Amino acid sequence: MTPLDIPGRGAAAISHIRMALEDGSDVITCNKGPVAWAWHELRELAYERQRAIVCETTVMDGVPVFNLVQRCLRGNRLLKIEGILNSTTNYVLGEMDRGVSLESAVAGAQRLGVAEADPSNDLEGWDAAVKVSALANVLLAPGAELRPEKVERESLLAVTPERIREAAARGARLKVVCEAFREDYHRVTGRVKIREIPLSDPFALVSGTSSILRLTTDIAGKIVVTEEEPDLSTTAYGVISDLFRLREGW
Repeated sequence: MTPLDIPGRGAAAISHIRMALEDGSDVITCNKGPVAWAWHELRELAYERQRAIVCETTVMDGVPVFNLVQRCLRGNRLLKIEGILNSTTNYVLGEMDRGVSLESAVAGAQRLGVAEADPSNDLEGWDAAVKVSALANVLLAPGAELRPEKVERESLLAVTPERIREAAARGARLKVVCEAFREDYHRVTGRVKIREIPLSDPFALVSGTSSILRLTTDIAGKIVVTEEEPDLSTTAYGVISDLFRLREGW
């Protein structure tokens, strides 16, 4: 349950997990860094030691995203992942849609405890890029190895009131959308982009600190999962669900 370290590329947490696996322990991680930067290495080590490593809480708090794909969509091939996954930017864009300035919206997110004192990792798309990498590395396997620095990012600082008004005039809202998709067996592309979302799209209805994820599969089609206004108990449930998974024998 250590914090994400983007400048260090998750090195400390990766070291903790590596030592735990080598010591013969199963691992539950809430830290996105190891999944984004070292998933394949750690998963291979877990396999060699006959241990488990699970990471449900790393994306969308306690929503069963990884369990949904790995346990409930067996036989499907996941083709694409799309989502609104960063609470700070979603909250800020919602406030700007109401006419609030970017600076005031960020300050509001900080008062809510959603944004850090230095919100640059959110505003510059780094937090979202790490989540895209985590999802891709775990769910678009085999062959997927997507590092956060390879994810194309668009800064929220590029959004102006004029751009928001123009989108509204076209019947759309601006949203920071994360996506990952397979271009071929060996190459997966990730993006964090500010997109105009038509009001008819479920993504346009996600407000405040809520999140949404759309999974495109080859057999079951498109599946959309929404998380509304999560709190700390939602995150805690993600850890509990992983504990149940380990108790049931992985």
